[in-house]
Amino acid sequence: MKQWSSHTDEIKALMRALRGDTPNVMKAFSGLAQAALAPQALDAKAKELIALGISVAIRCDDCIGFHVKAALDHGATREEVVETLGMAIYMGAGPSVMYATHALEAYEQFKPEAGSTAA
Repeated sequence: MKQWSSHTDEIKALMRALRGDTPNVMKAFSGLAQAALAPQALDAKAKELIALGISVAIRCDDCIGFHVKAALDHGATREEVVETLGMAIYMGAGPSVMYATHALEAYEQFKPEAGSTAA
């Protein structure tokens, strides 16, 4: 079983190194991400759930970890995550079923303890 919190921490460290090595590219990517995630007609939670669905459909484990965590940080419930995974499975077929299990595993590891609320 993947340990999603430590895995995403490792990727963050590698991304910091990449920012140092390719600052212009990473600055442009960061700007793109900020523009795409800015709340407009869709709020941040909806956008993170969309990103999670796409992550599963394109089979990007690292993306799954980051977008599950971000969706939870924006108040996503298990029901919303599971419905998002259903759409990813619909769009991505069999391989998305396998990656949906990764997203559920990440959700279970990142979810707040009972009684606490998401930020």
